[in-house]
Amino acid sequence: MSNNSAQLATRLLTSLAATFGAYGAYKALSFFYDNWTSTIRRLPGPPSSSFIWGNMKEIFDAENSTLHEQWVKEYGKTIRYKGILGMNRLYTTDLKAINHVLMNNYIYQKPAAARFGLSQILGNGVLVTEEDKHKQQRRIMNPAFGAGQIRELTGVFFEKAIELRDAWMSQIQSKEDKGAAETINVLAWLSRTTLDVIGLAGFSYKFNALAHGEDASELMKAFSKIFESGASFSIIPFLRGMFPALRWLPAERDADTKEARATMDRIGRELLIETKTDLKKSGRVDKDSLKARDLLTILVRANMATDIPEHQRMSDTDVLAQVPTFLVAGHETTSTSTTWALYALSKDLEVQRKLREELLQVSTDDPTMDELNALPYLDAVTRETLRLHAPVSSTLRVAVKDDTIPLSTPVTDRDGKTHEYLHVRKGQTLFVPIVPINRDAAIWGEDGHEFKPERWESVPARASAIPGVWGNSLTFLGGPRACIGYRFSVIEMKAILFTLIRAFEFEFAVPVEDIGKKSTLVSRPFLRSDPKAGNQLPLKVRPYARPL
Repeated sequence: MSNNSAQLATRLLTSLAATFGAYGAYKALSFFYDNWTSTIRRLPGPPSSSFIWGNMKEIFDAENSTLHEQWVKEYGKTIRYKGILGMNRLYTTDLKAINHVLMNNYIYQKPAAARFGLSQILGNGVLVTEEDKHKQQRRIMNPAFGAGQIRELTGVFFEKAIELRDAWMSQIQSKEDKGAAETINVLAWLSRTTLDVIGLAGFSYKFNALAHGEDASELMKAFSKIFESGASFSIIPFLRGMFPALRWLPAERDADTKEARATMDRIGRELLIETKTDLKKSGRVDKDSLKARDLLTILVRANMATDIPEHQRMSDTDVLAQVPTFLVAGHETTSTSTTWALYALSKDLEVQRKLREELLQVSTDDPTMDELNALPYLDAVTRETLRLHAPVSSTLRVAVKDDTIPLSTPVTDRDGKTHEYLHVRKGQTLFVPIVPINRDAAIWGEDGHEFKPERWESVPARASAIPGVWGNSLTFLGGPRACIGYRFSVIEMKAILFTLIRAFEFEFAVPVEDIGKKSTLVSRPFLRSDPKAGNQLPLKVRPYARPL
């Protein structure tokens, strides 16, 4: 290379470095300026424990919602806390404000960091997309999750619940003392059960996870890895989500995520091709003939309907992105919720006895959806579990333009100024506290943190203000982005509890104090004495001996 060429290359590299450096400095200065002049920075809130971490490490280290509940008691309903690099974040349990945020989904969207993290697992499915894209996907998917379709799928829920019951009974009766209790990690078994359910009900696909355990499929192994609670806090995922230029940085669980995505994509492609081939063989389809064997068939049929305009249809890529969404959302959340139901029933044996008494009055092992919903105490136990132990304890939203949020309870800032409205700027992050609202003493009374199914006999009038899509709780969120599969999850959970509580008695296999709760995408139990063993809930399971 000549001297002139070398000098030219040096100048070019220097210019590029200067340009990127100047841009980086501009973005950094803008970030700190916006944060320093934030409209919420003078709100009351906890002190930052670290310039780098803000309050994030405290949130990660705390179990479930206990830290947030302490903040509300100390600072009030509407507060400011610190994110990474001291970023001001808005936290509120004010129901008027939460309703405003959830209903205005074109203004308040999932943060780019959260969408990036979810897209690594799910692709660009309905849980990730925003605005018109989300509206289009939701419109096509709605028929698959209507009450009529879930009614048709209830038999699948019971088929797998009964298979789980029989597997446990066989395991217990293989022992010398056939009436003795067997210690079972119920979380692992329920995870296999719900995977089998979503396989059949979602895609007519047999995972056979109950029959063959963790060796049933690559997918089962990948899920086990991807949903294990992280043992340590890392800034890398936050930085990659916030700054796209840093997404080349390796993170601890990248290999597990890539393995899971590759497996889900491969299975999804096979299922999509098979479903489209079957539908094409059946001839013309339209919106009025949507009854089918599974959710994917209904989705594909709705998308292929001849009376749907071409511009309203989803691409094959979009349809394929719903497969991992079905798998993750329909698998982990329900297994986790049902696990916490068994935890609560093991903690309160009288509630367990009362529930069993109601369920044993039913003369069949596989009632219909309507018969399930007609059981009041089962409904109360389900509602109370989902209120107290929502599988997803919180979520985040970011304002994509300036807005004004109304408050039902005015907040007084540190300068003594009272606000009935909060003015938020574009880019402001808001924390939506699902479990803290579900447990709020101002709504549920001082016993709001306790498991009491009887409270559903007379629901407090204040609970009607919770802007949730189901059950006077925020568990399935509300507004246009409310959980599309809440009916599926609730009826599946009821079917499993119906089957297990009729057949077995449950009690803790370890001291209750040893059972903790940690969140990755969902809040799952672990043993404080053995956190490296991963998520688990060991219970003593004993066959119930019906009185003669």
